[in-house]
Amino acid sequence: MFLKSVGDMRTFTKVELARCNGRNGAPTFIAYERRFGAGNQREVSFPFSFQHHDTGTWFGGVGDIALGYKRLVFSSLRTGSILSVQGEAILPTGNRAGGFGTGVTVFETFASYGQLLPDKSFLQFQSGVELPTDTAKANRAVYWRTAFGKSLNQGMGLGRMWTPMVELLADRELATGEKTNWDLLPQFQVTLSRRQHIRANVGVRVPVNDFGSRPMQVMFYLLWDWFDGGLLEGWK
Repeated sequence: MFLKSVGDMRTFTKVELARCNGRNGAPTFIAYERRFGAGNQREVSFPFSFQHHDTGTWFGGVGDIALGYKRLVFSSLRTGSILSVQGEAILPTGNRAGGFGTGVTVFETFASYGQLLPDKSFLQFQSGVELPTDTAKANRAVYWRTAFGKSLNQGMGLGRMWTPMVELLADRELATGEKTNWDLLPQFQVTLSRRQHIRANVGVRVPVNDFGSRPMQVMFYLLWDWFDGGLLEGWK
């Protein structure tokens, strides 16, 4: 799921819920992003999850909190293209023994590119690298993601907007014996409010290779662009 917005330098709060079929857990993320200046944005991502223990009990915990800064590199209304870069520091706030964190600070940087296509279609691309400060606890890794979609409007553009898309994801840990993991993620986003400032997205992440050890994931998120109004505004 295209979690890192390519070009939106706006103010919003996003709640993402991800369920992993075949695993005893449901990780959840709350992300807050706020623009400052003409092309800068700061981000805080707060993960937490609940897991089902072998003894039959449930327990929860906070994961590794991420602090990020995004910078707009260029954008063009004429060509419909935009490029941004982001750096993050992922802090070891989660309990590694309980499976809620890596136990090490990780620095992450990535670049994101978006391109508008004819007939309300779009293409997005993202590539980045993860650099832990202690490779004995976590491996360095690279990843890249590509998404293609199209927006469909109801009510002459004044009603609900549906955006089906498909995303191809790949990641690889930079360690001996590791291989590239490929996933396919069909999904769609829909606006819930008439003002279109509250949206929902649901998708299914399907492993393309090594699917015996990597289960299918059902993913869901809510996005509230509160710059355009409160939760109870813009529904009529």
